[in-house]
Amino acid sequence: MKHAKTAGISRWLLRRAYDFAVVLMAIMFVSFLLQIAFRYVLNQPLGWTDEVTVLCWLWVVLWSAAFVLSDAEEIRFDILYSIVPPWMRRIFTATASIVLVVLLLVSLPASWNYVTFMKREHTAYLHLRLDFMYSIYIVFVIACVVRHSYIAWRAIAGPPTTDPAAIDIESPP
Repeated sequence: MKHAKTAGISRWLLRRAYDFAVVLMAIMFVSFLLQIAFRYVLNQPLGWTDEVTVLCWLWVVLWSAAFVLSDAEEIRFDILYSIVPPWMRRIFTATASIVLVVLLLVSLPASWNYVTFMKREHTAYLHLRLDFMYSIYIVFVIACVVRHSYIAWRAIAGPPTTDPAAIDIESPP
């Protein structure tokens, strides 16, 4: 019962993450169309549409990488990975995840300092603080640390398997 409830909450959260990404893409698309219409039809370029498009693009890329994409959907170079036995794949997965977690954790204080420093700067047209624009990177780093810690743990302590995809985190349906 507890597992079913947790799975239900996970699916609900994943759908909300998808919804947020779709809203960002819709805003980006409408802003882009406005930019084209005002620039080429009305000959009156709008500067704020550039800012909205960049903001939405930055947020949708990092948000989706953090919360929407499953590990199996990540782009990777797997030529060597696909020819080694499953136990070696687990070692590759654990090693890569641990290295990524360590690098992200080492970079986190400097990233935090940069993002908080950027509160002094703002965008030219909408006057949005740049710490808001770049704050999604901190969320991305934390989500990647949690995700890859779990992937490493599953690769090291998970049940033996002959299916390499079984150690990946899959998105719930």
